[in-house]
Amino acid sequence: MVDKAQFSSQFFHPKYWLIWFGVGVMRLTQLLPLSIQMSLGKWLGRFAKTIAGSRVNIAKRNIELCFPHMSATEQAQLLTRNFEETGKAIFDIANAWWWSDKKVQRHMTIKGQQHVEQAIASGQGVILFAVHCLPLEMGARILGQFQPGVGVYRPHNNPLMEYLQVKGRLRSNKGLVHKRDIRQMVRSLRSPNVVWYTADQDFGRSSAVFIPFFAVPDAATITGATTLAKLGKAKVMPFIVVRNPDDQGYTIEIQPPLEDFPGENEVEDAIRGNKIIESMIERNRAQYMWLHRRFKTRPNKDDPSLYK
Repeated sequence: MVDKAQFSSQFFHPKYWLIWFGVGVMRLTQLLPLSIQMSLGKWLGRFAKTIAGSRVNIAKRNIELCFPHMSATEQAQLLTRNFEETGKAIFDIANAWWWSDKKVQRHMTIKGQQHVEQAIASGQGVILFAVHCLPLEMGARILGQFQPGVGVYRPHNNPLMEYLQVKGRLRSNKGLVHKRDIRQMVRSLRSPNVVWYTADQDFGRSSAVFIPFFAVPDAATITGATTLAKLGKAKVMPFIVVRNPDDQGYTIEIQPPLEDFPGENEVEDAIRGNKIIESMIERNRAQYMWLHRRFKTRPNKDDPSLYK
């Protein structure tokens, strides 16, 4: 488990200067009111939509696949709003990494924290069953105000970005665990701890079952929540964070522990999990990460791609 950000003298090399410049600019934005940050983010998102051709196509296709009942106009509107929300998420990340606890607390609302506190007090770990909503970084920072947990993450390929990512996320977490390190996740749950877990992305064929996700009948879906809950003897609680409609703050909601989870069949658990994920996305469709190729893995290797 990673519990400390490792600084290196190599970060002074000129190849990292552009990143440091970007960090400096984002740190300066911390002086701006949240409403102005969000206005800038909305503009950045609209600009990104004009230049991010491949990602625009991926998001557009995901929306078409998931919501075929929507008209072309409604789908286009959702796509534009999603890019606006993606631009705002840049500031969500900066705020999560660099705001003081006092400033976080001025802009947060927490619902359902008693569910986590009761489980930990009884000696059981908690799996926060989350989705890749755009303000997720801020969700972790808010949770850390009362219950720092263990984050599951993918290390960044760039060493400086990895340092910044770890340093920022340890503001709200006890440590970070590689997304494939199941053994460490289980240890953390039995401690007991809160562990973040997401099952809404396509991680390939090896550990997936093909089950419905919105209108797509055969989306590759991992079944790790069942394994973690069994081995970690943990409670599973749906978790959602949204940026408030007025852009003046963030709200996290932790729902009660799932009953009869894990069940006897991991496929049935995964189907249940996807329905929960769908319900959380429906809270605010535009704030979901539609830029990921959610349906890249097909049931059969010879099946044509859904993104062509």
